[in-house]
Amino acid sequence: MAQDLKHVPESIRMVLIGPPGSGKGTQAPNLKERFCACHLATGDMLRSQVAQKTELGLEAKKIMDQGGLVSDEIMVSMIKHELITNPECKSGFILDGFPRTIPQAEKLDQMLAEQGRPLEKAVELKIDDELLVSRITGRLVHPSSGRSYHKLFNPPKEDMKDDITGEPLVQRSDDNADALKKRLGAYHEQTEPIVDFYKKTGIWSGVDASQSPQTVWTDILKCLGKN
Repeated sequence: MAQDLKHVPESIRMVLIGPPGSGKGTQAPNLKERFCACHLATGDMLRSQVAQKTELGLEAKKIMDQGGLVSDEIMVSMIKHELITNPECKSGFILDGFPRTIPQAEKLDQMLAEQGRPLEKAVELKIDDELLVSRITGRLVHPSSGRSYHKLFNPPKEDMKDDITGEPLVQRSDDNADALKKRLGAYHEQTEPIVDFYKKTGIWSGVDASQSPQTVWTDILKCLGKN
């Protein structure tokens, strides 16, 4: 059955919240395509800086390889720049990996209020830590597009090659069990409080991310009122 697009808003302004491996990298491209919005994945932005070996990239690589989180200053300036200069963001945006903390959430709200583009929704992908370890340690990424695969759960058609371009896939340097445990620790400590922040503002919705990607997608659309 063809999708009914009559009710698609001109834009979607949302935050996608979830620990590493919860499926943000799978669902965000779906949202981008469905709503013609820009997908601002802070991790991908940082990795682009790393690949270009900029001063910011070298500093960020050190932090990410240790499983740490980069500073608010780096993230805030990068997101603000994208929202202003990226033409795709005129049709809306899906923020992925930002905000990570309550101060960032407050700065984001302030910045968007100044632009007259407040957030419409914050969707949390909820999943247990144990499931994440098996998901993350088999993850493969196509660096230039950010498309992600999994050795077991979502393998590419050809071993270690992107389905669309045929280019090589990589396993990221921070996708190992030790770095993951640090990242999960940081996530629970710093990021989970922003769930309460968005619950208070009334824009939060939660989705069970241990389900199949298709079911998660259907649930996200329900949260957005677009199923």
